[in-house]
Amino acid sequence: MAILTSVYPANERGKALGFQVASVYLGLSLGPSLGGVLTHYLGWRSIFWVGLPLGIITIIATFWKLRGEWSEAKGEKFDVTGSIIYGVALVALMLGLSELPAMIGVWLLIAGVIGITLFIMLELKILSPVLNINLFRQNAVLAFANLAALINYSATSAISFLLSLYLQYLKDFSAQVAGLVLIIQPVMMTLVSLFAGRLSDRTEPRLLASIGMAITTAGLIMLIFVDANTNLAFIIMILVIQGIGFGLFSSPNSNAVMSAVERRYYGVASGMLGTMRLIGQMLSLGIATLLFSLYMGQVQITPEFYPLFLDSAHTGFIIFAVLCFLGVFASLTRRKPVAGR
Repeated sequence: MAILTSVYPANERGKALGFQVASVYLGLSLGPSLGGVLTHYLGWRSIFWVGLPLGIITIIATFWKLRGEWSEAKGEKFDVTGSIIYGVALVALMLGLSELPAMIGVWLLIAGVIGITLFIMLELKILSPVLNINLFRQNAVLAFANLAALINYSATSAISFLLSLYLQYLKDFSAQVAGLVLIIQPVMMTLVSLFAGRLSDRTEPRLLASIGMAITTAGLIMLIFVDANTNLAFIIMILVIQGIGFGLFSSPNSNAVMSAVERRYYGVASGMLGTMRLIGQMLSLGIATLLFSLYMGQVQITPEFYPLFLDSAHTGFIIFAVLCFLGVFASLTRRKPVAGR
């Protein structure tokens, strides 16, 4: 994302980022279906064998086509200490969420919070931080766009996980069929991201991102009413709505972030968006698994636990809908980015 922002002019940045986001979602769309076919006919190990030539092709293409240097932060030292503290703290947070509600999970979360606090204190003092905290203090667009991304991923990442279990257990679909149903959402994301990226070059990105977040909120509210007898067509309609909402949000929000910083901070801005995505995914799945533990305990999902599974899923969708609703205001709060950056 940082490279694309560097090589494309400001008036075409949204288009370029739209292609980048669409490529990600296209990969997400192809992965489950191709993986299911490979597993069915060649066994699960074939998935990893396919990854080998694809990786080699990517390396060759990178050295062949990506020429030049885009770094604008030459001479700055790499923040080794800050990177180590940050990495350890994130691992503690992720493990802590996965272990809740056990006490080891609580202690790991506390350790993670302490680690993040130490990281922030360190980054405010050194000359070349891995994360320039002052960027967020001085730049409302960057701060609130990243907050919106964190909220959006926290509210949406567990949807496919919960619906996959719902389709396989309560609807008695095979894993392959459930995957084909769920692929509708990333396909819609792919198509809408291309359109939204181009549109964000002509329209204020925060408005598009906020509309996308609002549409996603509507889809989450609809999921609250899903039960064992819900028609498959209703599920498909929700997936379409979710895909449209997230597609409208992601490209314009990325455009807003990358347009809000100077060239030498492109890498930091891109990295922060990736971090918000991964932390959001972690929090989303952490909330879902915690609700499973609270409602069902450590059990397999068998027919007698289906009502409790639905209760936990409904609670999750309520939490995610509230989060996404608040995210609309986070997306709207930021000021318009500076033109030409």
